[in-house]
Amino acid sequence: MSLSNLAFLAAAALLLFWAVGAYNRLVRLQNTIANAFGQIDVQLKRRHDLIPNLVEAAKKYLQHEHATLEAVISARNQARSASQTVRNRPGKAEAVVALAAAEQTLDSSLSRLFALAEAYPDLKADQTIRELSEELTSTENKVGFARQAYNDAVLDYNNAQGQFPALLIARLLGFAPSAMLQATESAAERQAVRIVF
Repeated sequence: MSLSNLAFLAAAALLLFWAVGAYNRLVRLQNTIANAFGQIDVQLKRRHDLIPNLVEAAKKYLQHEHATLEAVISARNQARSASQTVRNRPGKAEAVVALAAAEQTLDSSLSRLFALAEAYPDLKADQTIRELSEELTSTENKVGFARQAYNDAVLDYNNAQGQFPALLIARLLGFAPSAMLQATESAAERQAVRIVF
């Protein structure tokens, strides 16, 4: 075998090892995203399981606010469905965006429910409602921390699959960018609440 053939084989072997390494790194990063979403999913499931209990406890006080209670349950069901979709495909950007929108809708309906609770002293004073509200708040905090870990994993993956030369392997083998979990609220909703006396 000639020296040029050996050099060609060595270069091809190095290229193959690099490609396998780049592929394995992208797979590892995708698995990190799936694991990070798994942590979010555990907290979302807890949140979704608490909501029917909260609605049931609030029913005896808010019988004439039936539409608000139904909106909370409907939003919860949509969020559970979106969460299931992401669980099945944690790296798919469309599924993550749909989950963020569904969770935002659920947050809005819960906010309306809690605003109603403020208007009803008996509801606000109910021990079960207070305990469930505290559990929801605690779960929300855990979701926030898990969301940060997920977004960090997505950032690492997106950086790896978007940088040259790994970009070549990513595009060749279908490693698409993933979406971060972000709030879907409008710019007006991001403004601080203003209280006017």
